[in-house]
Amino acid sequence: MTVTPSDALTSLPPGLRKDLIDAYNQIVKNYRERRWEPAELNGGKLCEAAYTIIRGRVDGSYAPRSSKPRDLLQACRDMEQVSWSERSVKIQIPRMITALYEIRNNRGVGHAGGDVDPNAMDATAVLYMSKWILAEIVRVLHTLSTDDATDIVDALVEREVALVWSSGDLKRVLKPGLTLKQQMLVLLVSEPGDVKEADLIKWMERPNLARFRRDVLRPAHKAKLIEHDEKSGLVKLLPPGVEQAEQLL
Repeated sequence: MTVTPSDALTSLPPGLRKDLIDAYNQIVKNYRERRWEPAELNGGKLCEAAYTIIRGRVDGSYAPRSSKPRDLLQACRDMEQVSWSERSVKIQIPRMITALYEIRNNRGVGHAGGDVDPNAMDATAVLYMSKWILAEIVRVLHTLSTDDATDIVDALVEREVALVWSSGDLKRVLKPGLTLKQQMLVLLVSEPGDVKEADLIKWMERPNLARFRRDVLRPAHKAKLIEHDEKSGLVKLLPPGVEQAEQLL
């Protein structure tokens, strides 16, 4: 079964799904903006949503929204005693939640007097632990491989791009002077997941698809900035392309 980003976590109540994804997106946004303390603080919200989800999976019924148990760390330890076959749900995710919550509470983030001031190293740990937790939840709920689950999590990230104006299904790059390749990269980084080449040429007002493929898509594909499948007409931004797009932003 193929799972798209729009399908991910749809087995959860809408409010609970929103709590988890919003917390993760806020961590990513703050990290990108080098706002270390907010990036770390939102790790606590993600922990609460993740715990609510694994508890609901074991109980057979999900709460409509995330909530914090009176003692989150003890609640995670108690998960190890449940009669449940998925080791990830009863041991691995709870232990990762415990580690993430420890950074949020005791590294100078959650309250005054922590051992360490908010910093890039801790915020990076928060980012990647959060990504692991979210990907593992996606993997468990959809019976996917780790790589497929990680790709879906990457596509769930909402990128707020000031250079791109959007209205409905229309987008425009607002900064003049960018090359066609640069415009394409900025548009791609503003969208979660794959983008149709038909949408790109509409947004960039390039009516000739054959010329756009020749002059922009194929050279960018060859340079490993994008993955372009001419049969499906889909374009996917690759890590070097993300890096170039974020430099433009």
